[in-house]
Amino acid sequence: MLLRLLRTHLVPYKRAIGLLVVLQLLQTCASLYLPTLNADIIDNGVVKGDTGYIIQFGAFMIAVSILQVIGQIGAVYYGARTASALGRDVRAAIFDRVQSFSAREVGQFGAPSLITRTTNDVQQVQMLVLMSFTLMVSAPIMCVGGIVMALGQDVPLSGVLLAVVPVLGVSVSLIVRRMRPLFRAMQERLDTVNRVLREQITGNRVIRAFVRDEYEKGRFKKANTDLTEMQLATGRLMALMFPVVMTVVNVSSVAVVWFGAHRIDSGGMQIGALTAFLAYLMQIVMAVMMATFMFMMVPRAEVCAERIEEVLDTRSSVVPPKMPVRALRRHGHLEVRGAEFRYPGAEEPVLREVSLTALPGETTAVIGSTGSGKSTLLGLVPRLVDATAGEVLVDGENVRGLDPALLARTVGLVPQKPYLFSGTVATNLRYGNPDATDEELWHALDVAQAREFVTELEGGLNAPISQGGTNVSGGQRQRLAIARTLVQRPEIYLFDDSFSALDYATDAALRAALGRETAEATVVIVAQRVATIRDADRIIVMDEGRVVGEGRHHELMDGNETYREIVLSQLTEAEAA
Repeated sequence: MLLRLLRTHLVPYKRAIGLLVVLQLLQTCASLYLPTLNADIIDNGVVKGDTGYIIQFGAFMIAVSILQVIGQIGAVYYGARTASALGRDVRAAIFDRVQSFSAREVGQFGAPSLITRTTNDVQQVQMLVLMSFTLMVSAPIMCVGGIVMALGQDVPLSGVLLAVVPVLGVSVSLIVRRMRPLFRAMQERLDTVNRVLREQITGNRVIRAFVRDEYEKGRFKKANTDLTEMQLATGRLMALMFPVVMTVVNVSSVAVVWFGAHRIDSGGMQIGALTAFLAYLMQIVMAVMMATFMFMMVPRAEVCAERIEEVLDTRSSVVPPKMPVRALRRHGHLEVRGAEFRYPGAEEPVLREVSLTALPGETTAVIGSTGSGKSTLLGLVPRLVDATAGEVLVDGENVRGLDPALLARTVGLVPQKPYLFSGTVATNLRYGNPDATDEELWHALDVAQAREFVTELEGGLNAPISQGGTNVSGGQRQRLAIARTLVQRPEIYLFDDSFSALDYATDAALRAALGRETAEATVVIVAQRVATIRDADRIIVMDEGRVVGEGRHHELMDGNETYREIVLSQLTEAEAA
């Protein structure tokens, strides 16, 4: 998965990567040449007392060192730029894919996991790429080149390398093999910490209301402790790796000095050659250590890449049409024919054979007990989810074949849980229409019965709104969400229990103003409150995902037991009549 992800997203940067490899090759070759020059100066300059030779080749060493520094700086520069660009592109790809998800896919992954995959997981892959460009490219060149140059200094002494390199390779591979499953578990536990923290921040009021502070502290402590234990387990393996490598390095250095001294004593090797051989041994070992450091990062990056690819490979169940319809014949006619919706793997569908018609100039209400599928039904119209059977038609066209932009202009949804974005009142209202004027915004606020409290806010339309709209009340959020949809001016209005947080007076005033504003549009209202929907032109009664009644209020009171039970649970017989 890691290689697949990198192949896909590094293709646009082939030229930069090629230049980076050339620079790394240049600086590595310079590094490998320096010990040979040093040995030459010792054997031909220092031992013989030739000062001119020392100065001449010393200046040449300085020039080679400058070349090495330039190559290293250039390689790090291009490596950092390419790795950062990769991180940007992968984050953008994940964001684009998540934006295409329906509610089903978002629920499948969960918001905390998607956030972790977009931030932490991408960062791990980006860091691996950066370290690969700055370390891993030069490590194999340094290792192979060091062995070749060491052989050039003294072949018999190079037998030490035959023992050092395999021992290092086996030791590192055994440790890395144990680390991969630990890194996967660590990322999953990081998801859990994010989920618990997100729940506690979002549900802070509920926690305080039920005095569950200690319980939530315990939940977070457990999630945090689990993550810490997993990090400690991986940390122990990582801590073991460097002592193992250094032990092998130090033993091999002692062996080189021991055998090298005997070679010098017998006249088979010069002092400069031993010095160069030790330098090449350290370069070989440093290359192995760099590779070791990379191998420590690879397992975690592989796990992160798998999690990223899991998101990128997930296709939305709501697929845009290949040949979209870009214009509609009529205006605001909504029809649902035999719609069914079933979650993957579920034994029973949420909706079964649901059919209804909503016409322009009329208000259609949907009522039913909790869990009867009302909100799911409304979600089929703007394609938050797609029906698994049956059809949803807008102006005679199946919504699956409509251009998404046209569907968004035609259908306006006020969700059950209104969400406001961080910004101002105006920026939130202009989600409905980016080109709306201030006059249009104030008119929408008038209809939504929100002008009074917006006027009282410091800044009016420019008053700040915090993330989620937490600095305004639930009723104010609902009214701003309604105003946002009014600014959009769609032909079909869908209100999903959008009046539940309003008092009766505000509810009545809002419905009266909406009646005038949407007189020629199609209005569908989902509500639990009977008073909100009793005057609707058509009332659809749902129970356990089915339509069990349809008609006006008085008709259903006389002939539908389910509706009658709902009404009498809220009103007296006299009030219902």
